Amino acid sequence: MTQQPQSLPAGHPPVNTGRIGLLLVNLGTPDAPEPGAVKRYLKEFLSDPRVVEIPPIVWQPILRGIVLTTRPKKSAHAYRQVWTEDGSPLAAITRQQAEGLRARLGGAVVVRWAMRYGAPAIGDELQALVEEGCERILLAPLYPQYCAATTATVVDKAADKLREMRWQPSLRTLPPYHDDPLYIAALAKDLGAQIDALGWVPQVLLLSYHGMPARTLDLGDPYHCHCRKTSRLLADALDRPDIRIETGFQSRFGRAKWLEPATDALIEREARAGTKRLAVAAPGFAADCLETLEELGIRGREQFEQAGGEHFVALACLNAGAPGMVMLEALMRRELAGWLAA
Repeated sequence: MTQQPQSLPAGHPPVNTGRIGLLLVNLGTPDAPEPGAVKRYLKEFLSDPRVVEIPPIVWQPILRGIVLTTRPKKSAHAYRQVWTEDGSPLAAITRQQAEGLRARLGGAVVVRWAMRYGAPAIGDELQALVEEGCERILLAPLYPQYCAATTATVVDKAADKLREMRWQPSLRTLPPYHDDPLYIAALAKDLGAQIDALGWVPQVLLLSYHGMPARTLDLGDPYHCHCRKTSRLLADALDRPDIRIETGFQSRFGRAKWLEPATDALIEREARAGTKRLAVAAPGFAADCLETLEELGIRGREQFEQAGGEHFVALACLNAGAPGMVMLEALMRRELAGWLAA
């Protein structure tokens, strides 16, 4: 609402106050599936000390001299294989999730969305919410499992923007929801329906999460534990004794030891061991993106079939489908309690 207190002097500009904001945030994406756009995106992403925990004096020459001269072309090719008429799948789906929540929450909450890397930027969207009169804002990183390289860096970026503001809004942050019954139930309902619609029953369901260097576990990051707990709870909720469930970690980068087992190694191992029917799901991703559509859906299929497998599917993420949106609405309403009227 726009409030104009009677005590303001004549000619004072109107002041937007009293509103509640919700900012959905996901990882990020280049603006286009072209080497230049990918290079800009990777430079921002891989320069984040939360993502690459190597002293900049050591890492930046490697990043600028090797990574950014070789990787953008290859990554651009991968992005072109999954790009849509609406642009990046991740950005398009996050926008759909925001629009869905806007409709579900009504005019009581101003809903916007942002990317941690790329556009729309977190700082710009926070500023837009403030200008629309939001004095209380729920920051919602769409990462079910907490990781310093995902959730923490979103909070860091929001704090950078708050540091610039004279009149700061009150801020809450959506907690990790890796073991939340709402999340587990949504996953079980959605994945169960996708499996039932296949026309064949997978022998194995591989739950693939984004990988992280193994040292992050030793440093106290709960991510690995959160992923394992999600897998265990989801297996119980699916209740499919005819399907063996495995857990893997994808998207390794560099020479450091990463969380294991690796998804690509598991896919090949299963095929060579005689598994003919394999489904892969990515419960750590709130929306389909390059890692699910290209890495799992295209390269994973090729790898499985080349190693002797026959039936392969990469199941869709929750995206903006009904089970996922019902869950997101319930999570947001819970975290907005006390701000949002019942």
